[in-house]
Amino acid sequence: MEQAEYGVYQAALLERRTKLQTARVRVRESGELARLIDEVDGALKRIDDGAFGICEHCHDPIEKDRLLADPVIRFCIDHLAPADRRALEDDLSMARQIQTALLPKCPWGGAGWEAFYRYEPAGPVSGDYCDIIVDDAPCPMHFLIGDVAGKGVAASLLVSHLHSMFRSMAGGSFAIPQMLARANRLLCESTIPSQYATLVCAAARSSGQVEVSNAGHCPPVLVRSGGVSAIESSGLPMGMFCSTSYDSHAFQMNPGDTLFFYTDGLTEAAKTGDEQYGLERLIALLEACRGFTPEAMVSACLVDWAAFRSGAPQRDDLTVMAVRRGISRE
Repeated sequence: MEQAEYGVYQAALLERRTKLQTARVRVRESGELARLIDEVDGALKRIDDGAFGICEHCHDPIEKDRLLADPVIRFCIDHLAPADRRALEDDLSMARQIQTALLPKCPWGGAGWEAFYRYEPAGPVSGDYCDIIVDDAPCPMHFLIGDVAGKGVAASLLVSHLHSMFRSMAGGSFAIPQMLARANRLLCESTIPSQYATLVCAAARSSGQVEVSNAGHCPPVLVRSGGVSAIESSGLPMGMFCSTSYDSHAFQMNPGDTLFFYTDGLTEAAKTGDEQYGLERLIALLEACRGFTPEAMVSACLVDWAAFRSGAPQRDDLTVMAVRRGISRE
């Protein structure tokens, strides 16, 4: 573990100790608070001794996502006591239920648009963010996909943070570059330096006008009858620098045109060796899928992704979403 990381954990532990001490003054029976303060002091001592983040049973590093969520833990998952293991499993099950409840309706349709997505965590919970936000006219609809650095519970907590931030901003008067800039500042102020997120947001109107802003995320792909092209990213990931600004790319989508979003669990998926699925293969696939419904396009992508991996395990969270401007039935 690098020295800068020790500093992050130490600051979090000292803040926790201050809060516990404040609570201890106010609570008459403080035995439990005293125990919690002792746990924090023990973690601070392990930082001083260079033993922080090392399992006391096997002496291997403890999982980083668990340390981020609870910096006083002393054992890796493999060496938890049975009662602690059951409690962790219960917590993960509850976290997954909460995360699933935050996902948008699928399939989705409204105001001349239709969407379909697949959300496949690599573990019990996911660091991918996916949402569809619809407000009353004249506000545009917002389609969002993001990816939080890291995995596990810590990443899923930041996903929930993104969900609440964008839900609170989408109904206002903010243009999407402003929304990303505000979310970036909030992340910088409320997370540790090692936590950041990539994200792409598209604002779509019933007229077919679309505006896309990208914070370091995988480039979405625009599928038209005349061709397929990627919309490159120009912004930095959110949570790295507080003063980051974002721009946007505006264009018109015709009936039948589709925007395809995804996380790097798709394009960085690998089979034997170093070969990755990649953007070129995705574009070639979407070329063959022009005219498909969103559901058929997503399904074809996942079939090709699975075929490419040739049985290799899924190592990263995966989210894909296709958003199509509806075709008039008149």
